[in-house]
Amino acid sequence: MYRDRKIENAIKEVADSFPCIVVYGSRQVGKSTTVNHIFGSKVRRITLDDGYDRSLARDNPKLFLETYGWPLIIDEIQKAPKLLDEIKIRIDDMRLKWTENNEDQQLMYILTGSNKFELQQGISDSLAGRCGVIEMASFSSVEKYDQPGHKFDPDINILLKREKDSHMSYRTRAEVFEDIFIGGMPDVVLKKSGRNVYFRSYIDTYIEKDVKRLISEDSETTFRNFISLVALRTSTELHYDNLAGEIGIDVRTCKRWIAILEAAGIIFLLQPYMPNISNRIIKAPKIYFMDTGLCAYLCRWPDAKMLENGAMSGAFYETYVVSEFIKNFYAYNMDPKEYLFYYRDKDQKEVDLLYVRTGEIYPIEIKKSIFPGKKLTKNFSVLEKYKMTIKPGLVIDSCEKITPINENAYYYPVFRLGE
Repeated sequence: MYRDRKIENAIKEVADSFPCIVVYGSRQVGKSTTVNHIFGSKVRRITLDDGYDRSLARDNPKLFLETYGWPLIIDEIQKAPKLLDEIKIRIDDMRLKWTENNEDQQLMYILTGSNKFELQQGISDSLAGRCGVIEMASFSSVEKYDQPGHKFDPDINILLKREKDSHMSYRTRAEVFEDIFIGGMPDVVLKKSGRNVYFRSYIDTYIEKDVKRLISEDSETTFRNFISLVALRTSTELHYDNLAGEIGIDVRTCKRWIAILEAAGIIFLLQPYMPNISNRIIKAPKIYFMDTGLCAYLCRWPDAKMLENGAMSGAFYETYVVSEFIKNFYAYNMDPKEYLFYYRDKDQKEVDLLYVRTGEIYPIEIKKSIFPGKKLTKNFSVLEKYKMTIKPGLVIDSCEKITPINENAYYYPVFRLGE
């Protein structure tokens, strides 16, 4: 059974603009399935998980492309980075022919990859200007329940109108924690695999296929422990020295391993909002796992009820909300790092999330309780120092409907994210 993905239109739009597209995303989030659904009936697909094709692509990329022609889907492109230079040559040759014959540009190659860490430089060097890049994540909440969705807009008037037109059913906090515990991996959501068995295999596959060649041979066990420790710190500030000391590695290795997890789409680093970029660099980002099910598995939470009532419930609730925002940005081919930040100052005044766009800041607080109190919005006023328009903010919680707190803030139901 194929489940429609909100990112499909973005993939089609990028495919209309470039002779090559790359769909990035962590393992098993549905990249190949979605690409095959869009292009599969008319485009041949080759996966570099296959030993013969991988060897040919690595040893003789020119013969590989001559053998399979185009249009062509190539899965796990990071396993044969030499293909990128040969793809560039073929695109440039075809562009020249299209120009000479006054023909429209065509889509030649659809590439999927699960590890940006290995591919980013190659894409930048070889396919700059020739390739459109799309980021993809696991199911969002609207995809899990096959609901209509929109690009999230924090404007309260738009949100109120969407709520009025909506047919979405209320989900209790307990039901939301069930969603958090299960996560968004398609095979788990669609019950193709048992949750615990799936995530155990997922970690083994990720380390075996993506990580081993990026770390020293004797570091595998330490890296496994490292992932679990990072999971325990979801929604907290990242301090490399503390993390490195706790796991027993040096800071340089810690930074590299965090970069590997981020490039693989397993974590997202949310930056503090500082208009002065140089100041922002010295501030600590916050870590968020992109799939709460994987995070809960790594933290060894046995079920949704214990997670809801446990010490990390607030951290997981916040992680769920932030990851839903990020997934929504990806679905509409937008970079969340251009819009989403958090705020914390030297006086420990904090706002969980800032949605920033030209000249405007929308402050957002995230709390698992229902109507957690007006005092949560008191820090919104500290944002006035940025000399930008501070728009009415949101307190995302487990309420049933959008409810005004005051003229500057509204309670917003968590189950409506992505609506």
